[in-house]
Amino acid sequence: MSLLLRDVRLVPVTGAADAGVTDVRLEDGTVTALGEPADRVIDAGGRWLMPGLWDQHVHFRQWAQARLRLDLSGTTGPAEAVARVRAHLESRPAVVVGAGFRPATWSEQPRTAHLDALSSTVPIVLISGDVHCGWLNSAAQRWLGVPARAGVIDENDWFTLVPHLEDRLAADLDQAYRLAQSDAAARGVVGIGDMEFEPGFRAWPARFAAGIDGLRVRTATYADGLEDVIAAGLRTGSVLDASGLLTMGPLKIISDGSLNSRTARCCEPYGDGRHGTQNYPLDELVRLLGRASGAGLEIALHAIGDAALTTAVDAFEATGARGGIEHVQLARFADFGRMARLGLRASIQPAHLLDDRDVAAEIWPDRTERCYAFSSMLAAGVPLALGSDAPVSPLDPWLAMAAAVHRSADERDPWNPAESLTAAQALAASVDGRPTVAPGSPADLALLDANPLEPGADAAGLRDMRVAATFVAGRVTHLDL
Repeated sequence: MSLLLRDVRLVPVTGAADAGVTDVRLEDGTVTALGEPADRVIDAGGRWLMPGLWDQHVHFRQWAQARLRLDLSGTTGPAEAVARVRAHLESRPAVVVGAGFRPATWSEQPRTAHLDALSSTVPIVLISGDVHCGWLNSAAQRWLGVPARAGVIDENDWFTLVPHLEDRLAADLDQAYRLAQSDAAARGVVGIGDMEFEPGFRAWPARFAAGIDGLRVRTATYADGLEDVIAAGLRTGSVLDASGLLTMGPLKIISDGSLNSRTARCCEPYGDGRHGTQNYPLDELVRLLGRASGAGLEIALHAIGDAALTTAVDAFEATGARGGIEHVQLARFADFGRMARLGLRASIQPAHLLDDRDVAAEIWPDRTERCYAFSSMLAAGVPLALGSDAPVSPLDPWLAMAAAVHRSADERDPWNPAESLTAAQALAASVDGRPTVAPGSPADLALLDANPLEPGADAAGLRDMRVAATFVAGRVTHLDL
């Protein structure tokens, strides 16, 4: 069945667009014409039509479960976090899972004993805001089969544990997925790059079969599942279900740590003399990239610290692998030119800078001018792709765009304003490379109450952008007219 969107204005994502009102016809998942009749009509009332938004870096299972977890964001130390868990235990004396604590600047670091004081029998699992470590009591360590330890579990040890934890908490996840997809559609999202710690090429087809199919999904694999993906004959772009909405994504590798865990691998040391954690040395990265690239898989290589970024680019250069680098939060600018020459994209999460501004000032005070250098990346010829890293920040492209453009979430001046993107640049990095809507465009669309490229639009205008309708392959996934 064909669908006509009557009386729309086109957002000029690339180049100029006709400023007048037109009709747009959708059929068989494609924009087929401007101004022709159709079987069903939606009156857009002069609203603005643009390509649908993508979040290129999501941990969707964790994001779906996040609404079920105790919120620990904003806690300033173990005592405050423990107080929140104690209050939660009074009403829900079952397994406690919390998320969002950021201990980088805490004067006292989290210890197992802090949580053991709350309960010796109820498992308590607290996940850091950057998802790079877990803080467990002894009961949770026993519950998950973890050898006893006095402090947090971080980096590779934690990433190995996450799928086991998620499996233990998998009850009633279908509804959580449906709610998360509905929430994304209400923000104009049509697709995600899912970087979850699971064999997504097996898990997602079952979800689609259950009707959890409101988004396009590119599902990544990690190194521990690489051989299974290759054995299945899959390449990046391989279609995984009959709808065509689900495809194989990249090999994801977390090569270093994070800022808030003080494990991002840096050229200059932190205040304690350490340089952070390199989870995979160069020779192992070269092996993995070579193996995946030879099998037709692109690479999504996490690198937050500047030393990790240099090592990541070295690995791409040695192998000729295709893909991009995730996060790029701290960089030596010379590496941007190398990325551009190699055709690598930067998959960035601008909303992280809102959380990291004060932390970076405290623990990276000598290098903050090299943090979140979006404008410099573009100037060097590095294409950008925006995302959230949900649940680290919300799955909300409008928040990401506002952070990229305005670089402040409070009354303070922008942080490193020279590295701001324009609204047009941020929008172009949020639509998966799609140009202004025209005949032949995929019918993955968002209908907005306002033009996001209106001159002089402020951060609040982007953050609060109202989406009237969203379409995936011509199917309505959100409608609020």
